[in-house]
Amino acid sequence: MTTLLDTVRRYADAHADASGLAATPIPGLGLVRATAPSGLLHAISRPLVCMVVQGGKQVTMGAESFAFAAGDSLLITADVPTVSQITRASPVAPYYSLVLALDPALIVDLATEMGAARVADAAPVRVEPTDAEVADAALRLMKLLDRPASLPVLQGQLLREMHYWLLAGRHGTAIRRLGWADGHQQRVARAVAVLRADFARRLPVEHLAEVAGMSPSSFHRHFRAVTSLSPLQFQKQLRLIEARRLMQAEGQSAGSAAFAVGYESVQQFTREYGRLFGLPPVRDAEIARRKATAAA
Repeated sequence: MTTLLDTVRRYADAHADASGLAATPIPGLGLVRATAPSGLLHAISRPLVCMVVQGGKQVTMGAESFAFAAGDSLLITADVPTVSQITRASPVAPYYSLVLALDPALIVDLATEMGAARVADAAPVRVEPTDAEVADAALRLMKLLDRPASLPVLQGQLLREMHYWLLAGRHGTAIRRLGWADGHQQRVARAVAVLRADFARRLPVEHLAEVAGMSPSSFHRHFRAVTSLSPLQFQKQLRLIEARRLMQAEGQSAGSAAFAVGYESVQQFTREYGRLFGLPPVRDAEIARRKATAAA
């Protein structure tokens, strides 16, 4: 009998890029493959669920660390800064996971139909065993990839079913707050969308507060409560993460990357880069290039 691991392995082995990511034609669905433990990956994650089907991983948010492995699901319900590392992977037994971006509009619709109470777990990151119903829906969704003609007809209802089982399962209380259309998290999410789209330019807090429909003081308080960062810190991390990608993936110099993401001073960029990633940008890029050459 075909298992979720079988389908994820087959598709990821055939489609993963050099970074181990395998995009799929299903909106919000991607796969991750690694044949060795990874370095530290800094990100500001969007709301998602990550189902590990082989290997192990660790994710840190602030002072909390979460270790999880095959049979577990990591849930992130807010745009929060994380540091992740694949801890268990080898050429013989690669790390595989299925990652699904959560759809707030779908969650609003389902929560309304289910009559879900407005009681929610405040933790934005958590790990639980994967519910059998969620794994089954994921398997059937993956099987559609072998029959492309079925995708336009069936992918919508299977994505809806997978969100339903997530809401009905162990992660349900944490996911529900994504469905509060008038809640603080949704208002902050509107400002986060602006920050993600325009992080390279100056964005006054007053403008972001207006987007969120809050006063500046209320916005600042709720933004930090949701993301664990101030708006300025959030924008700074977006800039630094993108600059690191430009240097490591596209070979840009530190100066070019700094100006591309909105810095006016290379010295300030170098100082803040080292504070986040632990190394100066040039040294960090050199190490990344050597690792890529050794792995090739």
